[in-house]
Amino acid sequence: MAEIVRKLATIEKISAINPIPDADQIERATIRGWNVVVKKGEHKIGELVVYMEIDSLVPERPEFEFLRPRGFRIRTIKLRGQVSQGIIFPLSILPDAVQKMIEKAETFEGKYNSEGFDVTDVLDVIKYEPPIPAELAGQVLGNFPSHSIKTDEERIQNLIDHYEDYKKEEWIATEKVDGTSMTAFIYNGVFGISSRNLNLKETETNTFWKVAREIKLEEKMRKYMEENGLESLTLQGELLGEGIQKNKYRFKGQQVLWFRAFDPIKYQFFPFEVFWEMISMKMNLRAVPMVDWNFKLPEKYEDLILYADGESKLCQTAREGVVFVAKNPLYDDNGRLSFKVISNKFILKHEE
Repeated sequence: MAEIVRKLATIEKISAINPIPDADQIERATIRGWNVVVKKGEHKIGELVVYMEIDSLVPERPEFEFLRPRGFRIRTIKLRGQVSQGIIFPLSILPDAVQKMIEKAETFEGKYNSEGFDVTDVLDVIKYEPPIPAELAGQVLGNFPSHSIKTDEERIQNLIDHYEDYKKEEWIATEKVDGTSMTAFIYNGVFGISSRNLNLKETETNTFWKVAREIKLEEKMRKYMEENGLESLTLQGELLGEGIQKNKYRFKGQQVLWFRAFDPIKYQFFPFEVFWEMISMKMNLRAVPMVDWNFKLPEKYEDLILYADGESKLCQTAREGVVFVAKNPLYDDNGRLSFKVISNKFILKHEE
């Protein structure tokens, strides 16, 4: 599985427009698998537009000034009972040169073929990242190590073109928990810890390293590697607890819930069953909560979004969502085919 490079702003075609009950001024437009509330009569089916996903952070420019009251971050909102995720802009928001390039992007059938064209950098859009407490940020050794893959599952709304193929797979469903990403690795004999984007130096005050030492993570990884003839190993999980994302699960202290294992030499993920045995039985560590070992995808992806709503298995609180991992991917994907479904109820409850 190649590392995901998230396209925050893209050229997309409106696939449907539907009324919103009891709403005279607004309607629902559909972009890929996303629903976006728009002004009634402003757009039409088949129209090419610029679509910006939730968690896009736009620059402070006149064309985005209307976003200032809520901040310049695009969020999930609810209007007249309709969940709206993302914002649609006309192509005129783009520089003239880019507009002309899009107009020339024609297929042999003479139709525009610009859907999915990435304009994130063109519009200076970046991904919103919540502020990191000092004890988590720590001292940095460098960027996230290139021998492993960052933890960022794609959302099902961006994968609906693959959904019919996905229904042929057998899936494992685990709870997506709301913490901060943690990667532990042993590569070329060196043990290291990384956050989502950075390789961290070990210090007494850094929470990532403190937790790793408390659970004797390096010793357990080296023992497993020796017993299984591995030269390198990467474990990835979510760090939860006090001082992290408002500690929704009410943990005392901090702990890690692991969700996947990776071989940096083969550049391939371990099968989920192997990972589960590795974490739960061999290393005596804690994995993310299991939701369903044998999950069959529903007929429509919209039902999957509803399925994401539910109560966490960690405590009496709403779960963030569900991650789906194919048991035996029908095509080679570095050993892992997966996606996430985030609960809209969770997002709306915890949006700030």
